[in-house]
Amino acid sequence: MKNSNAFTMIELIFVIVVLGILSAIALPKFAGTRVLADIGKGRADVATIRTAIINERQSRLLLGDNSFIPVLSSAKLFDGNGTSQLLKYGMTDSTTSGNWHKVDDTTYEYRVGDNSVNTFTYTPADGKFMCTGGVECSKLTD
Repeated sequence: MKNSNAFTMIELIFVIVVLGILSAIALPKFAGTRVLADIGKGRADVATIRTAIINERQSRLLLGDNSFIPVLSSAKLFDGNGTSQLLKYGMTDSTTSGNWHKVDDTTYEYRVGDNSVNTFTYTPADGKFMCTGGVECSKLTD
């Protein structure tokens, strides 16, 4: 009798089938985590931006100037190279998921997933940075 130390073809096919079933179940569950991660990052970014606006206002008040920042881009909010004056680490200006995109001096977009674009507007008169349009607005700001 010959002693074999290898797997049979049936055993290998069975393992491949089981791995295929497990991946078919697991992959859709992991796909949703990307959107949740983008929302979590967006929430943190919005809170950081709002805090930076208030901090800058407090600095201006100490100098006798009661105005808010006229435009966020003048303070290099979205330069992303670490030299930002408003935020220590600037935000990248990209149109990919999980990143910000500057539309103009007061309008910014944040993308969640591949299709959801959320628009934020900065109002220099009162220093508000608000979500003005998008499917995920309530998740990003509440």
